[in-house]
Amino acid sequence: MAKITYIEFGGVEHVVDVPNGQTVMEGARDNGIPGIDAECGGACACSTCHVYVDSAWVDKLPAKEGMEEDMLDFAFEPDPVRSRLTCQVKVSELLDGLIVQMPERQI
Repeated sequence: MAKITYIEFGGVEHVVDVPNGQTVMEGARDNGIPGIDAECGGACACSTCHVYVDSAWVDKLPAKEGMEEDMLDFAFEPDPVRSRLTCQVKVSELLDGLIVQMPERQI
C-alpha cells in the first residue's frame, strides 16, 4: 500500500492509500478524486489521466514507454519531464509518498 497525494488544479489535496498492484489512475478513480477522467479506463488510449509528477519523484518512477509518450502528445499542456499518464504507473510500496498534480483540464 502506498499513500499518494493528488493535488487538484485549484490546490485541493487528497491523500489516499492505494493498494499495491493498482495504478495511480485506479487509486484516483476508486477514491472519487476529481481531475482524472480516465475515459479509456486505463488502456493508454487517451490522455485523460494526465498529471504532473512532483519533481522529487520524477526519477523514482519507471521510464515512460513509447505508447505513453505518444498519448502525452494529446494531453493538455504536457511537460516533457513531469507529465505522466496515471494509468501507466503501477503502485508499489516504493511509491509511498508520491505527489501528483492535475492539469487545469483533461483533453
